[in-house]
Amino acid sequence: MISQSILLKMNDPLQNLLFGLLFLAFLIWLFWPGKGGLALFSSARTNRKKARMEDALKYLFDCEYKSHPCDAEKLADNLDTTTDKADEIIGKLIGMGLVTSDNQSLFLTDTGRSYALKVIRMHRVWEKFLADETSFTHTDWHKEADKMEHVLSEESIEQLAARMGNPVFDPHGDPIPTSGGDIPEHKGTPLSNLSEGDVGVITHLEDEPKSIYEQLVVDGLYAGMQIYVTDVTGQKITFVADGDEISLTPLFASQVTVVTFEQENIGREKFETLSTLRIGESAEIAGISPNCRGQQRRRLMDLGMVPGTRVTAIIKSASGDPVGYRIMGTTIGIRKNQSEKIFIKNKILNEPK
Repeated sequence: MISQSILLKMNDPLQNLLFGLLFLAFLIWLFWPGKGGLALFSSARTNRKKARMEDALKYLFDCEYKSHPCDAEKLADNLDTTTDKADEIIGKLIGMGLVTSDNQSLFLTDTGRSYALKVIRMHRVWEKFLADETSFTHTDWHKEADKMEHVLSEESIEQLAARMGNPVFDPHGDPIPTSGGDIPEHKGTPLSNLSEGDVGVITHLEDEPKSIYEQLVVDGLYAGMQIYVTDVTGQKITFVADGDEISLTPLFASQVTVVTFEQENIGREKFETLSTLRIGESAEIAGISPNCRGQQRRRLMDLGMVPGTRVTAIIKSASGDPVGYRIMGTTIGIRKNQSEKIFIKNKILNEPK
């Protein structure tokens, strides 16, 4: 009988051969040109560095656009990295001819500004796409656009922009640079700078830091919302918007940009919402709130909620929500949280037949 030790010795060559083949396959994968492990690792590392430099250019442009000075320390804070790492990034950008420095502040060159505007255009067009044509929530638009801006091609973003009718503003109210790199002059002032009695329109909600932006969204704020400041103290600023009274701390209010105008020159028609329509009353659809986006907005428009269409409240459920409305010959049920986002005008009471 063959002993166990002899069998083990006979199996050793097979084990060594198998091990050798596996090791050879690993080496081939590791060093395969273009698609091997080292190539993939190098590509990922290069992409991370490229993303960091593009994020730096975006931040420098934002500082320039808003007339805020910028130095290495502020850049490091924005990129959530150390000053040494920021200095390294700045050095590379200077070497590429994209940034200059006077040892105090950082400035974009014409080439750097053009590069930054291309990245910003990709980011804001993609945000607009996510807001209007997908089910991504408010708080996800910026994060997803931050990923895509570094990998999209100029050709693909131009095709997307053309498909959407070449939008001028992103969902946060920021202007979208044109394909030629043109962008309108920055306007507006932080809400925290307003005084009691000021009237204006929200033109921008800062989406970073995310925690503050999420709270602004929870408060129902959006670009295009008209506000009237009723009280200002050192601890909070209080204003009325869409019929609700909202209070923000100075820190949160500083993240909201407002364009103010004289109250007597508001010139905005006051609309009620569909939720105020009582059973038996009819009205004309005036529009849908800018805060209603994406699939929800498209659904309401598909149901006939477009400007000029007549709608009648005909039946209320036992709980009072939803309410049945007659529109374009069809009865549809709409819940209050949706009817509050539909503006109406020319309300009338239908005479019983």
